[in-house]
Amino acid sequence: MIIFIVSIVAISLFIAWMARQGEIKLIHRAYFAVAAVTTIWILGIIAIKFTDPSNMTMLYVWDSMTYIGGASVQVFALYITLIFTKGLEKFPRKYFVLLIWPFLANIFVWTNPWHHLFYRQFGVQLSQIEFGPLLYINGVYQFSCLVISVALMVAFAVRNRTRLYLQQAILFSLGSMIPLLVNLLALAKVMDVSIAATPMAFIFSIICNGLAIYRLHLLDIRPIAMRHVLNQISDCYLITGSDGLIIGYNEPFMDVIGLQNGIKENGHLQDCLKDEDVEYKTAIYNLLTSIESCRNMGSSISYEQAISHQEADGWRKLYYIVEINPLLVGEDIGGFVAIFKDVSKLRESMQRLQDSQVRLMDQERLASLGQMVGGLAHNLKTPIMSIAGSAAVLNNLVEEASISIGDQEVNEDDYREIYGEMRDWLQKVRDACSYMSDIITAVKGQAGNMDASEFVDFSLGDAIKRVSLLLRHELQGGRCKLITEVTIDNLSDREIYIHGDINNLVQVINNLVSNAVYAQIPDGNHNIVIRVDKDEENLYLHVIDWGCGIKQEVKNRLFRQMITSKGNKGTGLGVYISHAVIRGKFGGD
Repeated sequence: MIIFIVSIVAISLFIAWMARQGEIKLIHRAYFAVAAVTTIWILGIIAIKFTDPSNMTMLYVWDSMTYIGGASVQVFALYITLIFTKGLEKFPRKYFVLLIWPFLANIFVWTNPWHHLFYRQFGVQLSQIEFGPLLYINGVYQFSCLVISVALMVAFAVRNRTRLYLQQAILFSLGSMIPLLVNLLALAKVMDVSIAATPMAFIFSIICNGLAIYRLHLLDIRPIAMRHVLNQISDCYLITGSDGLIIGYNEPFMDVIGLQNGIKENGHLQDCLKDEDVEYKTAIYNLLTSIESCRNMGSSISYEQAISHQEADGWRKLYYIVEINPLLVGEDIGGFVAIFKDVSKLRESMQRLQDSQVRLMDQERLASLGQMVGGLAHNLKTPIMSIAGSAAVLNNLVEEASISIGDQEVNEDDYREIYGEMRDWLQKVRDACSYMSDIITAVKGQAGNMDASEFVDFSLGDAIKRVSLLLRHELQGGRCKLITEVTIDNLSDREIYIHGDINNLVQVINNLVSNAVYAQIPDGNHNIVIRVDKDEENLYLHVIDWGCGIKQEVKNRLFRQMITSKGNKGTGLGVYISHAVIRGKFGGD
C-alpha cells in the first residue's frame, strides 16, 4: 500500500515538473496520459484495500474503476512508442482506433452483472475469479499492444544504431516486459496473484521509464527535431546493412533517388538495379559499386554524381558529392551510410562567378582596346606614310627607267642602280606591311573572347613584341622607352616558352605597362623595364618603372577588389583582372 501511495505522489510531482519545463509536445501529452490512467488504476487498488472484503458490490465498483487504467495504459504506452519512433508532431486520427477496445472493455466491465461476459465469477484473488471470454480478449489485446511497443522500440534502436537509442530501448523493453509477463501468468492462472499484481508490475515500468526520461531523455524531442532537420536539408542519406538491406533514408533521398529507383525500407538495394542502370552508369549503379569498393577497402569512398530530377517547372540537373562510410561493429562491417552532399547551388554560384569574371575580363579587354584604338591611327599612320612615300619613289624610278630607254648615255650599270633602288624601296614597303600585319594580329588577338582561349606554347618575346606594338603610341606620348631584361643565363626572351594563351599574357603586361606610363614623373626616369628571371620552380615577370608609386591604402586593397587611383579615367579592373588571369589561366600568383 505504501508503494502505491508513494507512486501516486511521485507521478504527480513528475507531471508537475514536466509541465513547468516549457512547451508540451505530443510525446509529453502521451506520457501524461499513461501517468494519469496508471494513477486511476492505483487509486482503484487502494480503494479495494480499504473496502470491507464482505462488501462485494463496492469491491466490484473499485475493480471496474481500475479498468479505466488497466484497459488503456498499454495503448498509451504504444502511442509513446509510435510518436517517438516515427517522429510524430501531430497525432494521426487513425491511431484513435486503438482506443475503441479499451472504451468497449470499460462498458463491458461496468455492465458485467447483466451479461457476465467479463467475469463469470468475481473475486479479489485470482483463485476466486472465473474469467469470461471478453476478459481473455482484453488480455490478448493488452498483450499485443505491449509486444508491438517493444518490437517497434527495439527495431528503431537497431536501425539507428546509436548507444543512446539502444539504452532507451533496453529500459523501455524491460519496463514493458514485466507487466507483459504478469498478464501472461494471470491469464494462464499459473500463479495465485491478486488484482494488485498487474499495477504493481507497472510500478516497475514507471521506474524504468523514469530512468529513461531523466538519464537518457526518452521524451526528449531531439530525435524528432533531428529527423525534421534531416528531412528539411537538401543533402540526402541512405543507411544499408552489410547485405544491402535498406534500413533508412531521409525524405530528400526518397524524392531525388528513391522514388525513381523503387527503393523502399526493408528491401535490398541490389534488387533496385536494372539493366539500363549498368549500361548508363546511373546513380544507383554508382552507389552499389562504391559500396562494394568501400567494403573491399574498409575505408570511406567519395565521388561526384549528377542526377536529373523532375520538378514543377521541368527537369533540373542536381550535383552531389557522395561519401560512402562503413559502419563498424567491433572490427566487422555492419552496414554502410551514404551521404549525398548537395553542391548544386555551390556549382551554380561558381558558374555565376566564373561568368562574372569572364565578363569583367572582356570588359577590361574592351576598355584596353578603347585606349588602343586612339593610338591605332598613329601606329598605322607611320607605315602608311612609308608605303605612300615608297610608292611615289618607285613611280619616279619607273618613269626614269622608261624615259631612259634608247638613251645612249644610259648604260647597263645605270639600270642596275635603278633596279637596286627599287628593291630597297620595295623592302621598305614589305617591312611597313609586316608591321601593320603585326599590329592587326595583336589587336585582333585582344579583341577575341577571353573565355575562348587557345592554350599553346608561345615565346615570351612574341608577347612582349605585341605589347610594344599595341602601346607604341602610348609609350611615345609618355616619352617612355620599353626595355626587356632577361637574367636567365644564355637565354633571350624569344627562347623562353610559356604554355597558355598569348593574348591573356599580352593583356596582363599591357595593363601593367599602361599603368607604368600613367605613373611617370615629368622629370623622372622614363624607362619601363620588363625583367624576366626564374628559380627552380617558377618564372618571374617584373614590370619596373620609376614613377610616383602606389598609395598604401590602394596597395592594401589592390588584389581583393576593383580599385583605381586614376579617378574617372580608370575602371579599377586592370590589376584585379590581371591577377585573376595569372591565377586562373597560368596557375601563377
